[in-house]
Amino acid sequence: MLDINKTLSQELDINPKNIKNALELLTGGATIPFVARYRKEYTNSLDETQLRNIWDRFNYIQELEERKKVILKGINEAGKLTDELHKKIELCLQKTELEDLYLPYKPKRRTRATIAREKGLEPLANLIKSLNTPQAKPISIEEEAIKYIAAEKGVKNIEDAVQGASDILAETVAEKAERRTYIREYFLDSGYFTSIIKNDDPEGTTKFEMYRNFQVNVKDIAPHNMLALFRGEAEGILNLDLDFDREFILGYLADSEIKTKVKEVRNFYQEMLKDAFNRLMKNSLINEVRSQKKAEADMESIKTFETNLKELLLSPPAGMKPTLAIDPGFRTGCKVVVLDETGKFLEYQAIFPHQAAAQKEKAKTTIKQLIKKYKIELIAIGNGTAGRETDEFMNEVISTLEKKPIKVMVNESGASIYSASKVAIEEFPDLDITVRGAISIGRRLQDPLAELVKIDPKSIGVGQYQHDVHQKLLKKKLDETVESCVNYVGVDLNTASKELLIFVSGMTATVAKNIVKYRNEKGAFPNRQEMLKVPKLGGKTFELCAGFLRIRGGENPLDNTAVHPESYSVVKTITKDLGLSINQINQISNQIKSVDLKKYVTDKIGEPTLQDIISELEKPGRDPRAEFKYATFREGIKEIRDLKVGMELEGIITNVANFGAFVDVGVHQDGLVHISQLADYFVKDPKQVVKVGQVVKVRVLTVDEKLKRIGLSMRNRE
Repeated sequence: MLDINKTLSQELDINPKNIKNALELLTGGATIPFVARYRKEYTNSLDETQLRNIWDRFNYIQELEERKKVILKGINEAGKLTDELHKKIELCLQKTELEDLYLPYKPKRRTRATIAREKGLEPLANLIKSLNTPQAKPISIEEEAIKYIAAEKGVKNIEDAVQGASDILAETVAEKAERRTYIREYFLDSGYFTSIIKNDDPEGTTKFEMYRNFQVNVKDIAPHNMLALFRGEAEGILNLDLDFDREFILGYLADSEIKTKVKEVRNFYQEMLKDAFNRLMKNSLINEVRSQKKAEADMESIKTFETNLKELLLSPPAGMKPTLAIDPGFRTGCKVVVLDETGKFLEYQAIFPHQAAAQKEKAKTTIKQLIKKYKIELIAIGNGTAGRETDEFMNEVISTLEKKPIKVMVNESGASIYSASKVAIEEFPDLDITVRGAISIGRRLQDPLAELVKIDPKSIGVGQYQHDVHQKLLKKKLDETVESCVNYVGVDLNTASKELLIFVSGMTATVAKNIVKYRNEKGAFPNRQEMLKVPKLGGKTFELCAGFLRIRGGENPLDNTAVHPESYSVVKTITKDLGLSINQINQISNQIKSVDLKKYVTDKIGEPTLQDIISELEKPGRDPRAEFKYATFREGIKEIRDLKVGMELEGIITNVANFGAFVDVGVHQDGLVHISQLADYFVKDPKQVVKVGQVVKVRVLTVDEKLKRIGLSMRNRE
């Protein structure tokens, strides 16, 4: 058995003791956010990324070890397990390597080799094999083959006998792990993908035009190109092949396998090896390489999706303030809703500002009345159809007001998905689907994280080839991202929806539902300890979730911080030593830096945790997200036809891909800043330069109204 701690330590360059402690916590039911935040002393402050790498690799090795047991048992029962093979299998660290070793012993359907054995041709194959030595003497294979002719067994002539022996030896060579490994690595290192567009699609008629006559080295192919090629192939537009130097491969097999100088045996082996490669190795190894490159492309695409989703979820909130939210529309009008400072829906109105003048004036009056009645501080306008026109209409309204609310265009991707979802129907069963959409738009402005967790991340519009990648892995990684973001920010226990609570460390759907039910029946939680009265929320769950839940204005001010209840006693000691009470923690920031942390170290609370506590007490209840900023779209620019080359605009990044970034400049069609136009210097990875939600200044490079393509630049003029 592998020493997992030692193996992971070597692979991840992390101290084995820290890995051991981390795995003890994680296998014991602790969550990664909890371990990263509240068990730093046990892991030497491993962060979430390191912990997830440990956990993912640990689970991979666990699966590998279980597979080894099955394989070893099968080979042993067949009486073919040697000490050397046993050792090789035990030392395997990759599933591909393990399956290569198992292949010769794996139960298989009837093959040409098994049929040849049934015909009694294995002795002939063994004889020919024995002749493959430097010392071998000339012999006639045909004369030996005559002895095996047996019409009743289906061996009618010499050719049948020789072919059967060749089939047996070809399968033996094709199943050698070292040969398969070498050729697979050769494909990966020296092979190249080629593609052509089928004759059914004339030039300029397909979105895969760049792949019409395409060639790229396997080792150099970009993830997005790999996924595009697979999509084009799946849609029947592209023919995709993996090409390589066939003579080199056959030469390698000959050099590796042929030992004899006897011409007849050499000729036999050369033909046998050609058959072994072409019939038994080539297609399976090409498929393995394709699968490996697909998996790599999937992972890279998923990483990009994770990064974009994280930036979107952690977008700065405008704040929990009275909000007017508008889902724009032309013919059907604009749906206007009012939300209070907790996100609660208060009122709905329909206005028609884009029709007759009388309707527009009536719409202005309605908006002014709502702003005045509810003391509106924020206005959220969806960026879909009629969004820019509604934005300009609202500019007219706001210009007449003495106290002007902040007006923001909000990306409404996925709002329609939410509106028709079970979650939205449960919350607002009596409201029209478009009204629910307006509510979602408003809440996104107030607190993006709390609202966006209700929507499947794949519907938010920040992915790259998201429907082409491994869906189970994508869901796992995106759920981890949401969990990480939710616990990083913290959740208001008294206002959070069950959809948000589910992502809190240690929380289950049942417990989240019970919290909301308890809150509705008993009122707001006065303190964290009250949670222990919630059905199904026991001591372990409390330990895992308490530090990530906030109670604003509760009985204990520490309940509104990330300080875990298990550390309250040390905080009381610190505040007492400073001559303050717990209720005066807002006054601590001026004195806290003078505290000697070593004085408060215990067996369970070390300096890392104390440092985190001090950081919390310096700014109790602070939101870790960045300061709220928003883009101001240029007046008069509403459609793609309004754009002119050279225009300088302000926009907001909506998506980041491996090849560049997409920017909303207010014309219903995002423009692309190609990776070469992101900066005045070479950019290897767009994620290192820009992020989703970032407000940027761009210059229009190209406009193709017919294809709805906009080329933008963030570089300074040359």
